[in-house]
Amino acid sequence: MVAESLLLGNSGCLQEWLNASASPVSSSDAPCNSYKEAFAEREAMFYTRLERNRVQCDLCFRNCLIENGGRGFCRVRQNRRGILFSLVYGKPAGLQIDPIEMEPMYHMLPGHSNFCVYTASCNFRCIHCHNWHVSQRGPEEIKSERYTPVEIVSEAVNSGCRSISHSINEPTVFYEYMYDIVKHAKEEGLLTLFHTNGYLSPDALKGILKYTDGVTVDLKAFTDKFYREVSSATLEPVLRTLKIIREAEVHLEIVNLMIPTLNDDRDDILKMCVWIRNNLGDEVPLHFNRFTPRYKLTNLPSTPLGTLEAAAGIAYGAGLKYVYIGNVAGHRYNSTWCPGCGERLIHRTHISVLDISMKNGTCMKCGYRIQGIWD
Repeated sequence: MVAESLLLGNSGCLQEWLNASASPVSSSDAPCNSYKEAFAEREAMFYTRLERNRVQCDLCFRNCLIENGGRGFCRVRQNRRGILFSLVYGKPAGLQIDPIEMEPMYHMLPGHSNFCVYTASCNFRCIHCHNWHVSQRGPEEIKSERYTPVEIVSEAVNSGCRSISHSINEPTVFYEYMYDIVKHAKEEGLLTLFHTNGYLSPDALKGILKYTDGVTVDLKAFTDKFYREVSSATLEPVLRTLKIIREAEVHLEIVNLMIPTLNDDRDDILKMCVWIRNNLGDEVPLHFNRFTPRYKLTNLPSTPLGTLEAAAGIAYGAGLKYVYIGNVAGHRYNSTWCPGCGERLIHRTHISVLDISMKNGTCMKCGYRIQGIWD
């Protein structure tokens, strides 16, 4: 049985649990301290109930087998007597308003304000994580707020934002919350996006893409060695995710955080760019971002500018049309350039948009149509 409840509390499996036991459930066995508290929590989507109160989580490619009382690798999905619960539904660790370029998302209504939602934890263990203070913490380790999906959307609308994103930590781990938010956001006319490591299962990914306008995917490297040693993950599921997003015709942008000696090999960069061109097309924007020492990876220097520029040159040489250099304020590759005539179409300094010289996504000089969402 696969549980796919879409409502907060009182889902089918939860009601089954409330009705099932012939004898009182002890506090150590109960899924929460009281029945009232139970209804305040959200049954997870995408899991399979097994015998002896075990479950298999089907949300991401880890497919965690979780014993009664245990949690998945992500720390935020807990098995309580055969029912899998999200521990972060309605509990954002933070809400913030940023330029859409912060995601980064450069080809979606440049310069508009975006409302960003995030929670605790992640399903990766990246040793260089810039947001480790939330992504590498369980929900009980950090302070959270209380917001329903409707309240989140209302905050975004009242703040004058044109989009809602799910980012900072990995949105896969708060999938149910994100799902309910984006459904309501679309009803209110907002754009929706998320920034992900790409480790969702195909079914979960296809489910959320129905209500998503754009996705930014971290393609952390193009070798399994990097994924295994740096992120405790593997490469292939991420490549599959990228293909599914492209097939769904949802706007896609890719970020590669370039770390000296770990993922800056020029042959690997070329292989990555050729793969992107051949499998996703030459119009997918690719961001090469500068690494700065963080978390458990402080023994390496920041990425040299020359390394980033060489990577950009390789990407252009492979035929990609939109290549950016991030975390280097004022670089010419902060901006968007027309592939047709070379005109600067969107002038940026870091994530600030200074000028837009195109109309409805079209270069006013040569008429070239730029891939993206412009109105």
